[in-house]
Amino acid sequence: MRGLYTTTAIATAAMMTMSGAALADDVEVLHWWTSGGEAAALNVLKEDLQTQGIGWLDMPVAGGGGEGAMTVLRARVTAGDAPTAVQMLGFDILDWAAEGALGNLDSVAAAEGWDAVVPAALQNFAKYDGHWVSAPVNVHSTNWVWANKAILDELGLAQPKTWEEFVAALQAAKDAGYTALAHGGQPWQDATVFDSIVIGAGGPEFYKRAFIDLDPAALNSPEMVEAFTRMETLRGFVDDNFSGRDWNLASAMVINKEAAFQIMGDWAKGEFLRAEKVPGTDFLCFRVPGSEGSVTFNADQFAMFKVSEGAVASQEAMASAIMSPDFQIAFNTVKGSVPARTDVPGDQFDACGQQGIAELAAAAEGGTLLGSMAHGHANPAAVKNAIYDVVTAHFNGEYDATAAAEELANAVASAQ
Repeated sequence: MRGLYTTTAIATAAMMTMSGAALADDVEVLHWWTSGGEAAALNVLKEDLQTQGIGWLDMPVAGGGGEGAMTVLRARVTAGDAPTAVQMLGFDILDWAAEGALGNLDSVAAAEGWDAVVPAALQNFAKYDGHWVSAPVNVHSTNWVWANKAILDELGLAQPKTWEEFVAALQAAKDAGYTALAHGGQPWQDATVFDSIVIGAGGPEFYKRAFIDLDPAALNSPEMVEAFTRMETLRGFVDDNFSGRDWNLASAMVINKEAAFQIMGDWAKGEFLRAEKVPGTDFLCFRVPGSEGSVTFNADQFAMFKVSEGAVASQEAMASAIMSPDFQIAFNTVKGSVPARTDVPGDQFDACGQQGIAELAAAAEGGTLLGSMAHGHANPAAVKNAIYDVVTAHFNGEYDATAAAEELANAVASAQ
């Protein structure tokens, strides 16, 4: 997700001007969906708006964690030239709303009954001070494993059910000459793995205490030391060229039978589907062993910035299109995620999608639907970035597990 980009590229994008005046019905959309599966999913929204006569001015900024896009956005807003809509996650939406930069979608939300169909966990980020400021596109869950079924069959491996079975399967794949764990050495990817490992090491209540409540005793605890120890184990199963690799290239390693497993959010499924792979036949999807029963989530949303009065109608049309059940189905079946509405049937989704929908509902009911630390839904950006620094430093060998837990508690305390 978080791609490589240069300062020059960011500056160029930030200062980019559209040739000619934009039509009143155009929407300028800033996003980071640039991989094949992501671009295909976004095209569903573009085509939907085109049928309504609304033009789409595309402003992609590569980098799946969105840091590059947020840098561009800050420059645009500072210059008094905010885009119409911006892809955003979690606390970033609330931060921009607190600055007074976002528009108000209450009229379209009320007319279409969003309050009744959007889960409360998503509304916590789509609303600010009681007002709708963004339109949720989907719900992603992050604690998934993607496995090449041909490799597992070749090695006589069943889907691992426990942490110990998972480690044994990784070892078998490594011994057979495969890359056991496809991974990209970027901080957000390291943190995505860590999300699941912390749940496995301490359970969902421990995850809440550590990453949502930011309890110092949980951050520096035996359970956290165990989580870092498990990360050290996983570090032994990645290939030598993992540093800096984009997430979709790691997915391609599994797709192309170069690697056995990848731990990644369900956006990875979009890459498998785009490669015409079939769940259960070509690849397996299952929760990271030890995290079953919990769902760590993020939700892509389009935050709507304050625009001129003439552009409000197009902005509201875009929000309405995003929230329509037909679009939620069409988009999420391509993207790999599940709908942001609870009233969308799952019969058009594949086996992994149906599993995701069912597990999301069960987690919401059982209190184990947890905002992802790695993807900005557990704590504010400053805290998230502090956690990133420690997790990546540890994964690259700067700390042992005990020191990492101590550094984690200190880093979070300093960031608050």
